[in-house]
Amino acid sequence: DVDLYNVIATLPGKKMPETVVVVSAHYDSLNLGTRPAGYPPGPAPAGPGTDAGAGAGAPGNTTANMTLADFEKNAELPAPGVCDDGSGIAAVMELARVMSQYEFDKTVAFYVFAGEEQGLVGSGLQAAKAKKENQVIEAVLNNDIIGTDVAGNGRMGNGSVSVYSDETMDSLSQQLSRYVREIGERYLPSMKINTVFMGDRLGRGGDHTPFQWEGFAAVRVSTPNEIYANQHRATDTLANMSVPFTAKVAKVNLVAAASLALGPKPPIVMPEPRAGGGGGRRPTPMIARGGGYDAVLRWRAAGSEDDIKGYAIVIRATTSPYWEQEIYVGKVNTYTLKDVSIDDAKFGVKAIGNDGVESLVTSYAYPPRQKVEIETVQ
Repeated sequence: DVDLYNVIATLPGKKMPETVVVVSAHYDSLNLGTRPAGYPPGPAPAGPGTDAGAGAGAPGNTTANMTLADFEKNAELPAPGVCDDGSGIAAVMELARVMSQYEFDKTVAFYVFAGEEQGLVGSGLQAAKAKKENQVIEAVLNNDIIGTDVAGNGRMGNGSVSVYSDETMDSLSQQLSRYVREIGERYLPSMKINTVFMGDRLGRGGDHTPFQWEGFAAVRVSTPNEIYANQHRATDTLANMSVPFTAKVAKVNLVAAASLALGPKPPIVMPEPRAGGGGGRRPTPMIARGGGYDAVLRWRAAGSEDDIKGYAIVIRATTSPYWEQEIYVGKVNTYTLKDVSIDDAKFGVKAIGNDGVESLVTSYAYPPRQKVEIETVQ
């Protein structure tokens, strides 16, 4: 048994302190020791949801085959963990240093988790605590393995970074990944943001995942060029990573986190709950067919409108990953798009602050139809 501690630093917001933007990483490291006989290149997979999951297609070659004595023995092996995840920790600490010199409207929290390699222990408990306490976490930017720009197969590139969200179209996490892409490439045009609509690398996971489980918007920021041979080994050292690339990824985090923390809250597109609650049909977003052939969109502010200059509607084809059209509509709470069918496109709305900083987009995502049991008689 051992005590584990998440380490948290908080920069309180001045106008919306209850709303939190999180930048995170994990500080534990792991050396898995000798791979099982016949195991393919790459780190042996660990428990569900951890980073040690590359190559999990080999049946039987999992840490489930390891005994407690094996784990105890491996605990004595050197595990520098410089890229996994010292690189993420360095980015979080640097953002805390830089951002603490400024004031933001929302609270910015810097989380470093324990026990990620043992099954997302620290982040899992932190996310569950946040949910239980009804904390308002607007976004989680989790940094894990952001330190290499040359992959184990020789592929190289220091001008892009991957952002993983999930596979549910128009989810909160996907909207966050789109925001990171748009803001990141706006302020850092030399960096390309690869949005990947998957929960993580195939069969793997990180500390953003428990926050998604609890209903928060969370993404994983990671290098597209991993060196599997060094992960969870004594060779995960400073000599085998790139400090300049890590700094570039830290800047992507900075512009995204600062924009979120200075921007207004995302608009609400769901109707206000009815007094007294009650049953009935599931609530649906406030989008309708005006006259049958127009798109009528309504929304309301999530808080005070004093710092909101206006709103913008965004539109894209149902097959497009990114918003394709933006219409600034001013400081109104409803807008009609003449001769635009709500059946042919995806719609969203975002708030624009008085200083021009944008909120996350709130999508008009319709809930899926529910199965209805049909009774029959003989």
